[in-house]
Formats: sequence, C-alpha cells, structure tokens
Amino acid sequence: MKKFFLPFFLLMLFVSIANSATLRVGGVIKNVHNDPVEDMHVNILYQGKVIAHTMTTSNGSYFVETPIDNKLDTSKIYVELQKTTYKTVKEHLTDILTSKNKNNETIYIGTLNKTMLRAITPAFWISLIILVSIFVLISFDVLHRTVAAIVGASLLLFVSYTLGTISENYFVISFNQAIQAIDFNVIFLLMSMMIIVGVMKKTGIFQWLAYKSYALSNGNVFRLATILMFVTALVSAFLDNVTTMLLLAPVSIEIAIMLDINPFSLLLPEVLASNMGGTATLIGDPPNIMIGSFAHLTFNDFVINLSPIIIIILIANVFVMKFFFNKEYKKGKIENVNALLEKLKEEYKITNPKLLKHSLIILAFVIALFVTHGILHMEPSIAAMVGAALILLFSGADITEIMEHEVEWTTLVFFMMLFIIVGAAVQTGFISLIATWVKDLSGNSLILAIILIMWVSAFASAIIDNIPFTATMLPVVGYLTATIPHAGNTLWWALSLGACLGGNGTLIGASANVVTAGLAERAGYPITFKYFLKIGGPAMVVSVAISMVWILIGG
Repeated sequence: MKKFFLPFFLLMLFVSIANSATLRVGGVIKNVHNDPVEDMHVNILYQGKVIAHTMTTSNGSYFVETPIDNKLDTSKIYVELQKTTYKTVKEHLTDILTSKNKNNETIYIGTLNKTMLRAITPAFWISLIILVSIFVLISFDVLHRTVAAIVGASLLLFVSYTLGTISENYFVISFNQAIQAIDFNVIFLLMSMMIIVGVMKKTGIFQWLAYKSYALSNGNVFRLATILMFVTALVSAFLDNVTTMLLLAPVSIEIAIMLDINPFSLLLPEVLASNMGGTATLIGDPPNIMIGSFAHLTFNDFVINLSPIIIIILIANVFVMKFFFNKEYKKGKIENVNALLEKLKEEYKITNPKLLKHSLIILAFVIALFVTHGILHMEPSIAAMVGAALILLFSGADITEIMEHEVEWTTLVFFMMLFIIVGAAVQTGFISLIATWVKDLSGNSLILAIILIMWVSAFASAIIDNIPFTATMLPVVGYLTATIPHAGNTLWWALSLGACLGGNGTLIGASANVVTAGLAERAGYPITFKYFLKIGGPAMVVSVAISMVWILIGG
C-alpha cells in the first residue's frame, strides 16, 4: 500500500499546482481634486465573495496579491472601494493580463485606477457644524479662542471613537490623522521666534527705536507718525507684530501725551502698519507662516513678491492717516524739543548692550538661514530653532522664565487644535466642496479667482480671526493653484494679502489690534469698534485695492 502513496501524493500535488494561480491587482485612487485618497478599503470580489482586502497608502496606491483557482472566470472579478465620506464603488476588473512564472504558475494581473466622488454623511455635518461653531465662538468672543479650539478638536475625536465605532458614517477623523494634520513646522517656527523676541525685548531695543523715531522727526508730529509707521512695519516683518505693539504702544502713548495730541493719531497708524509689515515676509504674520509651510514657499519668495507692494501700500496709507489725523498732527507742538529728547533718551535707553549685540548677530544669522533655506532645503522652523537655541545659550536667560512668560503656549495650542479641526473638514469633504464651489464660480479664470480670493479673504479676515480663516482656505487655494491654468503662486499671494491686510478692517480683525486697544484702554484712551472701523476700514479697502491691481498687472 505504501509504495502507491508517494506517486499518488505527487500526482495530486501536480494537479493542485496545475489548477492554482495568483491574482495581482493594483492601482491609484484619487479624489476629484486629484489628491490621493489614503486608508480606503479595497476589496477584491470573486463570484460575490471577498477573496482579498487591502488599504490605500498615503499616495493613494494599493496592491494586493492572492491565490486563486486557475480556472478563473475573469468576468466575475470586481473591485470594491469603500471609505466613509466617499461613495462606495464596485467596478468590474477589465483588461486582465496573464503570464507565467518560473514554476509555470499562471499570474493574472489587473489594474484599476479610480477617481472617487464624495458622499455627504453624518460625519460631514458634524465637522461642518463644529467648524462653523468655532468660527462664531471666536468671532463674538464667547469663548477664548484656545478654549473654543480645544473643545472643537476634542469633540471631533470623541464622536469619532464613540458614535464612529457604532457606524462608520459618524467617524470624522482618527487620532493618527489628527496628529498628521498638525503642521509642526508652523508650531516650532512660532515657538522659536517667541523665544528670540522674548530675550531681545529685555535689551530695551524696541523702546529705544521709538525714542529714535522722535529724534528723527525733530518735533514734526506728521513726520513722527510716518517714521513710526515704517519702523513698526520693518520690525513686524521680522518679529511678531503683537510683541512689537506691546513694546512700542506705551512709548507712543507717552509721547502723544507730552505733545498734547490724541494718542490714536500715533497708535492707529502703528497698528495698521504692523499688519502691513507682517505681510511682507514669511515670518511676519501667522497666515504667511501657514501659507509658506503648506505651499512650500521660501522666505525669498515672500520678500521678492510681497515686499514691493507692501512698501507702496505703506506710502499710500501715510496719506490715508494724514487725511484722518491731520488736525492732530498740526496741533501737536512742544516748547522745548531738546528737553523732551533728553527725557526720552534717559527713559528709553539700551539696558543691556552686550545682550543686544549677541541677539542682533544671532537674529542676522537666523535671517540668513531663512534667505538660504530654499537652497539648503531646510524648513524655516529649523532655522528659527537654531536661533532660539543660540540666543538661550549666549544670553544666559532663565529658561523657565522664558518658557513661562515669553512663549505664548495658548497661541501654540490654539494652532494645533485648529489644524485638527480643519483636518477633519478636509477628511469629510467640506473643504473639497468649498474648493469646487470657488472653482466653478471663477469659471477656471485666474483673474476672477484672484479677485474672489483676495476680497473674500479681506472681508472675512476683518470679521473673523484671520488664522482659522487662512487654515480653512489653504487646501482650497492649493486645489485652485493646481487646476487653474498658469496660476503659479499667484493665488497664494492673493490669499496672503487678503488675509493679512483684511485684519486692518476692524478692531477684531487681527491680534495686534486687540492688544493695542487693550493698552490704550489701560492708559485711559479706549478705542471703540466703531472708531477703529472708521479708520481701519478705508485703510483696508485702499490696501487691498492696490494689492489687487498689483497682482493683476503681474507685479
């Protein structure tokens, strides 16, 4: 009996090999904006049953290999694609190729590339409601913006892991997707610049600049306001404009009182200039930091494309300020200019020359790294982190004091939570819907897209915080840039100019505005929403109009 067993076993093995085959299926899955769709379920069906399963990777690709009977009926092979917020697709696998491997085994090879359409699910409405609610809570000061963002992000994750476990239709965003949505280049860049500014302000450099501005004006108040505008814009282009106003505003109020003029005639031109100056560089304003990181734009890209128009806008707004405050400027006089200069010189002098020297050398080094980061392929955050490390090392500053009092952790946490909220809106398709709407409205016209993005950004940023608005618009502008012919980086400049300059429109349009209003109120000169709108509104319209013309003529 045993002598027949081996031949029988070999015969059955041969029959088994002869009847076996391998099916290989692969492809790339994208959405209508040509972006890869990650973590999509891919089921291979044969005769109505799932014979293989895989998931798409971060670039939207998938590949699956499974053994199958050699007597394959290719007409019964289907690929099923499933993911929450996308319409399920079940498609016949056509054009299957066959080949043989070295063991003479049959290999069936099929390819399916697919563009997926969005589905409106409960997850879509959850992300939309939370996003809009956060905008409302922040805009009307119902909650502190960081508290609002934490509540929104935690709710999204909580719903995903409670209702989302019961039904995938309620799953908004996973924890891993939330972490991936946070742009740590933005977080580390902001944190590092806060450290640098925190150390530098201990030298008295900012107050000294205000004193020098008055010295250069030689008692002419209009000239003083103009110099302060340009000094504020220049400092804000490289350092945080909120910090700039925190340090310059008290000096400006004191000088205005000495000149017997309304402090608003110096404060408002300064704060408007701080938002304008911040628009000129990658690091000058948070929206630019976000745009630069998302679109991979360099420090030089911002300087070359935006600084010329910002200089023009600053000059134009000098005359806008003269129109509103000319009576105050003419009224401001002082009997003894030299005596006031001596008083200011004594009160606002450099307090630590050695630290200032080290700080300026390190700041120059950081700016040099920013300028060359496109060549070095170094993220801007790395350059800023190197600067922060060096300034802490050479200054001997108390790291605990710097971290507790100079680094605005509430702002950094706000950014992280906001990235998660916007990431959820991307995952559920809400951002995709906005992008499609804007593209349809512009009719694929670059000119219409520029006008639409710039003015919508400006007015939206005047009403709501420009940071969450910019975060929401990043993927929208990214899609339009990729799909509108000859767009280049033009739409990014339109978004930057609209969002940053739009912050000048109202008292709540930019953080620097709110901070300056708080300082003025503490000094006994409260700025009302209506009064700020009267000055800031026209300044914003003039600035955005000049910007639009500049971009449209190819500036």
